[in-house]
Amino acid sequence: MARTFRTAAALALIGLFAAMALLLPGTIGPARADAAALSGGITGPSDVGLGLKASYVVSASGGPAEAANGTQVGTYSYKATLTATNTSGAAVTPSTGVLVNGSISLQLIAPNVSESLTIFVLVTSSYQTKNTSQNFSFTVSIVEPYRLNAQIVVGPAAGVSAFALTVTLDGSPVGTVSVPTLSAAASYPVTFSYVNPSLAPGWHTFAISLAQEHGLVTFYGGAEQVSQSFYVPGPTPDYSFYYLLGAVAFVGVVFIWSMRVGARRRRPKK
Repeated sequence: MARTFRTAAALALIGLFAAMALLLPGTIGPARADAAALSGGITGPSDVGLGLKASYVVSASGGPAEAANGTQVGTYSYKATLTATNTSGAAVTPSTGVLVNGSISLQLIAPNVSESLTIFVLVTSSYQTKNTSQNFSFTVSIVEPYRLNAQIVVGPAAGVSAFALTVTLDGSPVGTVSVPTLSAAASYPVTFSYVNPSLAPGWHTFAISLAQEHGLVTFYGGAEQVSQSFYVPGPTPDYSFYYLLGAVAFVGVVFIWSMRVGARRRRPKK
């Protein structure tokens, strides 16, 4: 009887430890479940001007590099590439490296041709001998930007320190142009490119002013302000309704004509 009691007590104790192992993972029993699967993506502008630069952020989490509690224990390495019909002059940098705290900023140099371009980034999550890879992609439209061009002329008396010019579009600031330190009587070209596929159809005007430079510099010709206008065409008119209306009218004319001809043929001869 005593032996039976001790056996039952031992079995109960084993069962208790087993239950505790299930309720308290990480103490006794199987190891904790693996972290989440590798995931992430690329964010940045979907429209970039010809030959211009744009920044994109690549982020990733999960895979062997992430512990079950969300802590990064391994590394996220990446390799970035571009695909397009014409990639001449295009680049994405740095093309290889590691993600810091789960992200990295890449710079795209757009080609000088209007086309669709895709950024591919292969991210690998690694820890010890385990690794998992995932390929992320982002499609960019390379478009013709709206441009502003002007020439700055420094007065003959003295040079000027570096300064910034604010560019406005229809009265609202849309960007700045940095002008370096210039010597007396020097000239400097000002160029500004702007991409906005949502501009309303019609005329729009860029403007920049040198009023804050107090006459030390002017634009070519002596003006303190320059403005340039450009036209955004509207969408192509949809004539499908008129085509349909014309087709219906044509069918109606043919039908009426056939009815009249048929009536003449059925009329009895005298």
